[in-house]
Amino acid sequence: MRVMIVGDVVGRPGRRAIRTLLPRLREQEAADFVVVNGENAAAGFGITDSCVRQLLDSGADCITTGNHVWAQKGTEELLETEPRLLRPANYPPQCPGRGSAVLRAANGVNIGVINLQGRVFMGELDCPFRGADAEVTRLEAEGAELIVVDFHAEATSEKMALGLYLDGRVAAVVGTHTHVMTADEQILPRGTAYLTDVGMTGPCTDTVIGVRREEVLLRFTTMMPQRFEVPKRADTQFCAAVIEYSLDTSRALHIKRVQRRLPIDAETGS
Repeated sequence: MRVMIVGDVVGRPGRRAIRTLLPRLREQEAADFVVVNGENAAAGFGITDSCVRQLLDSGADCITTGNHVWAQKGTEELLETEPRLLRPANYPPQCPGRGSAVLRAANGVNIGVINLQGRVFMGELDCPFRGADAEVTRLEAEGAELIVVDFHAEATSEKMALGLYLDGRVAAVVGTHTHVMTADEQILPRGTAYLTDVGMTGPCTDTVIGVRREEVLLRFTTMMPQRFEVPKRADTQFCAAVIEYSLDTSRALHIKRVQRRLPIDAETGS
């Protein structure tokens, strides 16, 4: 059983990379199920219906989000009507949508996906550790044969702590949000695959984690508010992790990082 988790899709260049590279990489990696973080898919902030359609049509089986989930109009309705779109489970329960789901993989296996958001440097939310306990119990009752977690968090320590907390109970804990791929992929002692951050799928030329350099430099050098924008055309990177999992032993066998560069001339469409 092989699961691919794709890092934060940033703006139009990120969506181009998904459309161009994901179908090919899914086949090459023999991925049975693909999770894509769509947190920044709509111009760098949030997600829209058209973005959801593009990601699903390109091969995503589930779309996770994070702290920008509410940035675009209409997301509340999308979360209520599209079961493959998740928001962090540790938002208050009266918020629209769900933070987890059981979905059928290409090989017929029932995959549980949990979306959680960190609290360190991220704002006040319910405890992601207690949230993880509740969601794991819920998904197991709903028939999940394995569970993967997208932990959208800032602090490395918080991500590592959740990985160890869930070790042996889920197939994988993979971090998103920082847009920088880490090199600490590992199988934890009780069989859970772990990676602190899978990185971003978005513009990597002359940007600061996917945002035009001019606005970011002004913000840092003047400390004045700036409107951040994603370049519409740029060389793009695609970042993902592929986890191989044994249903027989209930342990992850292998985790590897996947990183590709897509020159601007190779991108097509909008």
